[in-house]
Amino acid sequence: MRKKIVTFGELMLRLAPEGYERFVQAERYGATYGGGEANVAVSLANYGFDAVFVTKLPAHEIGQGGINALRKFGVDTSYIVRGGERMGIYFLEKGASQRPSKVIYDRAGSSICGAEKGDFNWKKIFDKAKWFHFTGITPALNDNVAGICLDACREAKKAGATISCDLNYRKKLWSREKAGQVMGALCEYVDVCIANEEDAADVFGIRAANTDVTAGEVDQGSYKDVARQLMDRFGFQKIAITLRESLSANDNLWSAMLYDGKEYYFSRKYNMHIVDRVGGGDSFGGGLIAACLNDYDPYKTIGFAAAASCLKHSIEGDFNMVSLEEVERLAAGDASGRVQR
Repeated sequence: MRKKIVTFGELMLRLAPEGYERFVQAERYGATYGGGEANVAVSLANYGFDAVFVTKLPAHEIGQGGINALRKFGVDTSYIVRGGERMGIYFLEKGASQRPSKVIYDRAGSSICGAEKGDFNWKKIFDKAKWFHFTGITPALNDNVAGICLDACREAKKAGATISCDLNYRKKLWSREKAGQVMGALCEYVDVCIANEEDAADVFGIRAANTDVTAGEVDQGSYKDVARQLMDRFGFQKIAITLRESLSANDNLWSAMLYDGKEYYFSRKYNMHIVDRVGGGDSFGGGLIAACLNDYDPYKTIGFAAAASCLKHSIEGDFNMVSLEEVERLAAGDASGRVQR
């Protein structure tokens, strides 16, 4: 039987100018769908797992289009609640060279923001589930959604599911103080914590020394202390931290660290030329969950997660459309990019 993973969050409509055009010059926008937890579900479905995505979407054609986009990759959408007036939208302007990418949200009043606790039968949803995943974006939507997320964590614990959370701080959604308060309560239920080089500082005030993300400088050793402090505070089973060294909007150095409370494990470092950065962290989370459920050893686990995310940076859109075999090939060292014949 395929292992079941549940993810909960907001699915959004993504509107982006063609190529590298700026918002002010765009005359046409491409439309796709995406969202943190939905992106993780797609990755896991592609790796052969029973991935279930839970949200609330309007009962019109735009909402149905989002559901169809998930179904295309084999994601179970049977627990998606229909209702509300609108789907959240985000506009993406892709950066180039030293000009950063930019996101503008239009998500106020979306269906998930109006969700009620009675909309979701978590006991039924978590039946036979092995894993539950959410991100810090979801409880940031409003207090009611944060309460629903807390209910989900409690029920997932009762069901014996492993719980993972990507801290994913979004300053456009809430303050650092509010994030620390809400995420602190949720993290009491979390087994596997995922963060990047800024999240631990923004949410919990835990900072890495000798690191300046704006200058593209990451000191791997400093993140050992960050992971240890997070572990000491919340008692996580595992902490995974992505290490992005931004040389420009197009070129990054990419690696990751895993800490299990005893040892620190680092992936290889990839020199990436980026096609689309959005969803990079979600693809890392999907890879990490897959590796854990496949019982990979710690080195292979962090190597698989980093390789999965590296590949996502080469793919347009939010979803990581790669197979288990493609990720394993890169993780094993085939990074040449040569034509496969």
